[in-house]
Amino acid sequence: MEIRQNPAFGKFTAIDSLENDGLWDVYNNFAMGNCGETAAVKHGIPREAQDAHAIESYKRADKAWKSGAFSAEVVPITVKGKKGDTIVKEDEEYTRVIFDKIPSLRSAFKQGGSITAANSSPLSDGASALILMSAEKAKELGLTPLAKVISWADAGVDPIDFPEAPTVAIPQALKKANLTIDDISLFEINEAFSVVVRIAEKVLNIDPAKINVNGGAVALGHAIGNSGSRIIVSLVHALKSGEYGAAGICNGGGAASSLIIQKL
Repeated sequence: MEIRQNPAFGKFTAIDSLENDGLWDVYNNFAMGNCGETAAVKHGIPREAQDAHAIESYKRADKAWKSGAFSAEVVPITVKGKKGDTIVKEDEEYTRVIFDKIPSLRSAFKQGGSITAANSSPLSDGASALILMSAEKAKELGLTPLAKVISWADAGVDPIDFPEAPTVAIPQALKKANLTIDDISLFEINEAFSVVVRIAEKVLNIDPAKINVNGGAVALGHAIGNSGSRIIVSLVHALKSGEYGAAGICNGGGAASSLIIQKL
């Protein structure tokens, strides 16, 4: 990108660091979305299945916001201004979708491809926080823990196959916890693209009704660097006491991380 007006004399080029540092596969020299296209073909996930997932993600998010399901996990932010305070307590992304347009959108990364703006996560800002401590420390401080970390795992695949990496990391975490897929009540799998979740459903034989019950990143947004924490926050609040939950998120280098928790 060339900028005509700049603080220094002469021509210079600006690089979009969000794309360059976070959304670009340096091993194959193309966008992460192209990796998604490769994975969709490899696992036989058609455009229609990805669009259907995206629509369901938006519908679940809409229901969650309107029912107050996010009330316990979302902290309102007050922004002071000259004309008064603005309170931000709800994300607006889920209100922007136009369902009728989803099937006709052009592919975003490859001519004739299956990944579009609708079945990809929108670029978003956001923040989340987790406090981790031992049971002994929580007791000492008089705090009541929300959940217990049972196990975790990291796994790697070929960078071009990164959308399938959670299907390797989640079983490893389950094995460490001596649990099976059937023992997990809810899953939070980051929706970088809808194809990521569709692959997990197919490879791990997970009931779609258990994944991202309040919508995922397609509808809520994918705040780069924050989403791993965000899905844990959402999982903790969606589980019922005693239930096990699994979270999985892939990264652009071909790896994924997984965490198994139990709601207390």
